[in-house]
Amino acid sequence: MEFGRYLCEVRAGQYWRLDNLRSFDEFLEKRFPESRRKAYYLMAIHEHLPRQARRELKQVGWTKAAELVKIARIDGQRFDCATWVHKARALPKEEFKREVERHLTGKETEPWEIMYFKLYKSQLPVVEQALETAALMLGTDKSRGYCLEMICADFLGGANLENNNPNALLFSISRLFEFLPPQQRQEFLEQVRAAL
Repeated sequence: MEFGRYLCEVRAGQYWRLDNLRSFDEFLEKRFPESRRKAYYLMAIHEHLPRQARRELKQVGWTKAAELVKIARIDGQRFDCATWVHKARALPKEEFKREVERHLTGKETEPWEIMYFKLYKSQLPVVEQALETAALMLGTDKSRGYCLEMICADFLGGANLENNNPNALLFSISRLFEFLPPQQRQEFLEQVRAAL
């Protein structure tokens, strides 16, 4: 918290000019090259969280405090500090992030995970083209993760059709059906009934 307060003072007083720098961002880039984003988070925590929340931040941690800032910005005077600080202390980090997302969007979010794997440069054009094609077919508002899932479901559907694995094929078709818009679901069901 103190660090966030000092950074806010440096920005407000334009003390970065003492180092002959052109901007506050240049100051952060020079002084904190590995943690500029964290510096901005700490400043936002200082600027947006009420004093009573700041006292308990050591128990909460700065990543959860950054999530609290999102709620404080949106809720303004209606921000229920005590309740949210209690949730931040009680819930694991990812669960707390989902709770914040639910509060901000009104939607239930699914737990997620980031996957890392290596691609050779020669593989990138094929992967990028497949993702772009899937996005055009599914709608450009869909995430790359969603597009990759649909590509994989399509692959599994085709592969399991040839391997005569009806359970895996049914799973792939069900997953694809789940993401169809209502009108296309209805058309699909009519085609299935006609085929029976």
